[in-house]
Amino acid sequence: MNKKPKTAISPTRAEDYPEWYQQVIRAADLAENSPVRGCMVIKPWGYALWENMQRVLDCMFKETGHQNAYFPLFIPMSFLEKEAEHVEGFAKECAVVTHHRLEPDPESGGLRPAGPLEEPLIVRPTSETIIGAMYAKWVQSYRDLPIKINQWANVVRWEMRTRLFLRTAEFLWQEGHTVHATREEALAETRQMLDVYADFAENWMAMPVIKGRKTPMERFPGADITLTIEAMMQDRKALQAGTSHFLGQNFAKAQEIRFQDQQGQMEYAWTTSWGVSTRLVGALIMTHADDDGMIMPPKLAPTHVVLLPIYRDDQARQSVLQYCQQLKGQLTGQAWAGRALEVTIDDRDLRGGEKKWYHVKRGVPLRVEIGPKDIAQDAVFVGRRDTGEQQSMPRQQFVAEVTSILESMHQNLYHRALQMRRQHTHVIDNEADFRALFTPADADRPEIHGGFALCHFASEEALQPLLNELKVTIRCIPVDDDAEPGTCFYTGRPAEHRAIFAKAY
Repeated sequence: MNKKPKTAISPTRAEDYPEWYQQVIRAADLAENSPVRGCMVIKPWGYALWENMQRVLDCMFKETGHQNAYFPLFIPMSFLEKEAEHVEGFAKECAVVTHHRLEPDPESGGLRPAGPLEEPLIVRPTSETIIGAMYAKWVQSYRDLPIKINQWANVVRWEMRTRLFLRTAEFLWQEGHTVHATREEALAETRQMLDVYADFAENWMAMPVIKGRKTPMERFPGADITLTIEAMMQDRKALQAGTSHFLGQNFAKAQEIRFQDQQGQMEYAWTTSWGVSTRLVGALIMTHADDDGMIMPPKLAPTHVVLLPIYRDDQARQSVLQYCQQLKGQLTGQAWAGRALEVTIDDRDLRGGEKKWYHVKRGVPLRVEIGPKDIAQDAVFVGRRDTGEQQSMPRQQFVAEVTSILESMHQNLYHRALQMRRQHTHVIDNEADFRALFTPADADRPEIHGGFALCHFASEEALQPLLNELKVTIRCIPVDDDAEPGTCFYTGRPAEHRAIFAKAY
């Protein structure tokens, strides 16, 4: 009888994927729930990952001509009311401040709100309206354009069902907001920022994505066009990893963002917005982690290499630690992916196996064990987190090859995820096959259930009863779609495009 292999995470992905996800976060010490309902505490290891994401993205934004600024957390309710579609889209998620001070409550012995505000304030769910109000003051002439600003901030959306990183009442993000003189410039900005997000996802997160356009019912409230990057998670559900919105002149008209053009005529400006959030941490977990915990993409890992000294007595300890310090110096003197290699020495008073699994669960790319026998051979014992491979290597060879090893890990993670997406993407042309893909799986053959369906469709509205029944959404129309005419898989009517359909987070 074959015994089930022991894993660090229980349950496994196959047994209970949602609970596995929560346990990976716990085992990797990334975050935990806070006393405030629906909010999370991002712990140092998780925040270090987010800081690396910020660092890379911030450089990418600045390289494309954007500057950072900061705008208020509170938004007057009247600002949201100016753009009808926008307020309708966010109304149910808004947290509202109605009072400005507390006073003792003689009846309860506690505190009560005392000073009503003249106008309720919304804790920002997104900042188009408050930033638009400032842009209306800053823009007078075509010479003032374009304005290209990004802010790093927190936002609040009062979610009823939350999940760490993927959907919380408060989360961290960046939001870019730009103003342009012409429609063409604004559209070019919208496409450019989608390309930036796709570049970051694939070349830094090692997460393959599909760039596409949202359908009218799925796009951002108040936008004319929403572009998206969509990724497939290991449970074959889709995750929207970033969006870029062409807002047309909708918010410019609502906020009176007008300028005098070169002919002296007053025109409304064209605006965009775009953003990604700490949801990307959740995307990393569900793309790369395994049943032993987190696997950090090496370009974003807070630590690239952890050195694990092994010794039995104080005399051996001194020589092993000296060797580790020398090796650390050789490694940190190298740069890769835009920064010096991050190397730590873990000399805590823990058993070797316990220490090893601590770093396995946290997803450190390379573990290097060093003991007296290794020193005698001037060698190191290296373990790769992505494949689990372990081997002894001459020290100088490891020093020379460490960046190549890290690069191969990035490529391996990316191609593994890409292969998984390709394996579970299906071209579907009829309702029966569509239902079969998205109907709960046969317990004996779970591999046949779920994934991405590429289907022609003619009417989003006509599809809604079927999509609601199966809990499926239209993720996007891929930007590289060749617009080959076809027949809607559901209505049989002529259709111009195939779209990606999937269950999603």
